[in-house]
Amino acid sequence: MSLFLASPAATEYAPFYHTYVKLIAGDPLEALRRQPRELRQLLAGLTEEQTLFRYAPGKWSIKENLVHMLDTERIFAYRALRIGRGDTTALPGFEQDDYVPASGADARPLADILHEYDTLRAATLSLLESFTAEAVGRLGTASGQPVSVRALAYILPGHEAHHLNLLRERYLPGLQ
Repeated sequence: MSLFLASPAATEYAPFYHTYVKLIAGDPLEALRRQPRELRQLLAGLTEEQTLFRYAPGKWSIKENLVHMLDTERIFAYRALRIGRGDTTALPGFEQDDYVPASGADARPLADILHEYDTLRAATLSLLESFTAEAVGRLGTASGQPVSVRALAYILPGHEAHHLNLLRERYLPGLQ
């Protein structure tokens, strides 16, 4: 039985993250297991050129969105690790708009990005599945705000769900 069936209380995460938490109904680990299939269905048939598409000037490409999802998953999983292991050090935030241009995402083959995605997702799931009930309830600080391991388990797939919705609503229609 998953230790993550109870949604996090609003006191377990910054209000900013409610957008992501509310996108996950049920077990967040199941959402994490389901999302790779969903992502591949959305990307099916896209050419390398199409993955460079930006729906408006100044917006990220599809590949940049994917690598942003990877970077964010890695950072949130790291936060869960630190907090879950009882580390009380306040964890710094990160500036996504600095990470994306430095990622070189558009120069990478889509297959390479998807391989990294699969590897990272397996590691994220293994980490979350390893936590005890005590660890799941631990509260730490990240970006100057309280966050629990439980909340991070919801924020992780919620962040990806948000970006999958953006792909569906803003990117893929522009490729029709």
